[in-house]
This record gives sequence, structure tokens and C-alpha cells, in this order.
Amino acid sequence: MHELSPRTVKHLLVTLRGALAVAVKDGQIPRNVAALVDPPRVMRPDIQVFDPEQARAFLDAAKGLRLEAAFTAAVALGLRQGEILGLLWSEVDLESGTLTVRGALQRVDKKLVRVEPKSERSRRTVRLPAVCVATLARHRAIQEQERQWAGSRWQDTGYVFTTRIGSPIDPRDLLRDYYAITRPKAKEGGKPPEPKFPAIRFHDLRHSAATLLLAQGVSPRYITQLLGHSQVSFTMQTYAHVLPDVERAVATKMDEILAPVPVATRVATNASEPLPN
Repeated sequence: MHELSPRTVKHLLVTLRGALAVAVKDGQIPRNVAALVDPPRVMRPDIQVFDPEQARAFLDAAKGLRLEAAFTAAVALGLRQGEILGLLWSEVDLESGTLTVRGALQRVDKKLVRVEPKSERSRRTVRLPAVCVATLARHRAIQEQERQWAGSRWQDTGYVFTTRIGSPIDPRDLLRDYYAITRPKAKEGGKPPEPKFPAIRFHDLRHSAATLLLAQGVSPRYITQLLGHSQVSFTMQTYAHVLPDVERAVATKMDEILAPVPVATRVATNASEPLPN
């Protein structure tokens, strides 16, 4: 018998609690026994992220690949996999440099369908960095060539990222191309090349986007909006491991604003001065 994961059990328990709560409210049962059950502990996977140098090396390795723009969107915008694959050209404005997330691509009953965003906060408009505008423009030009080559076989779905005949891309195909970059195979008779970045999960590209921005001192509130999180507290809790570096960077910037001379010089000078009465 297949054992359910703690995450699945917790989700089922929450669903059962909600159903029994309605039954209690309607007077059909005297108490909600599911409320007495402690949910299993769900262990969060360790977050692995790119540092700035590794992020640049990854995007450099993705240059020229068919899904370069998808990988760039994951690192630069922190979009989820489903949000990337569910993106429509009607939601991308390269002239104004904006992108709106209104849906996500998921597999439902063995079919790829576009569903509503994960939450209301997940429905958002973000500003595109220049690197995203450039890669998306190149991607659109390549897709137009593929449309012409496909001819009558082309499926006009409106998706930004498609197969060579216009149909939605299977998430497994996206991951296959991603791992071809992060986990390159060895050539005949040789060893696999050593990439200049770790083989992190695809979802960790989203985490990389957040940590890179936090490390640059970007407001957590903006990062919350960029990622589509429901609360700033969730963002801060998720990326708490970055906060010490951010705090040090903020303190350094404050010194740069308030101290016209290096801190070490200022401290040494003050040490020789008499204390004020």
C-alpha cells in the first residue's frame, strides 16, 4: 500500500476539518473531532540558491537555448514553473516592460490546462528587467520562425513558451532542458564538464531571485509582491537565512550616509578624544 506523504496528510486533515466545521455549524454533529488531531510535521526541503556569480554563469550557459527566456524569467522574476509555462503573449508588454501573471499551466486528468493562479496575490503585474525584455523579444522572433516552418500544423494557443508546433510545453520537457544545463552528461570517453553553478532544483531559481534581491537590500515588501506571496511575514520567514547579510549591508550603507570618513578611522579618532561632560 502506498504511504501518503506528511504534506498530503496535512492537506487532507485541513479539508476534513473544514467539512466537519460546517457540519457542526449546521447542527449535524456535536463536535469537530478532526480539530483534536495534530497534523504531521512537514519537513521543508533545504533551500539552495545561486549567488550572483553563479546566477550569471547559469544564464550565460542558457544563452542561445530555445527556452533561454523561460530560465531567465525564473531567475530574474521568481516566477513559478506553472506561471512560466502558462504565460500568454497577451499578458506580456515588451514596450512598457511589464508582465502580468493571470494563470498557470498544470496537468489535470492527464491533460495540460491553464488554471487560476495559486492565490489572489499570485495574480500580479511585475516590471521586466532589461535582460528579460531582450530574451523575450528574441524568443518571440524564434517562435515566429517556428510558426512559419510548421505551417498548417501550427496550433495558435497564444502561449509564450510552446513546442515547435505551438502546443503547450510539458513541464517534464522544461525540466529536461533545465537539467541538461545544470547536470550535463559526459561526452563519449570523457568526464562530464564541471558547471560553474550547483545543480539546484528548478523551483530554487525562484528562491534565488528572492535571495539575490534581499542581498541587494531590496525591500521585502516589494519581493513579496514580485513573488506573489500572501504576506511579508511569509517572505521573511522563508528567506530568514539571508537576513544577517542584509542587516550587515544596511548597517554599512548607513555608515556610508552618516560617516564622511571610514568607520575604522572614525573609531580610532574618537577613542583619543575626551568624553563630553
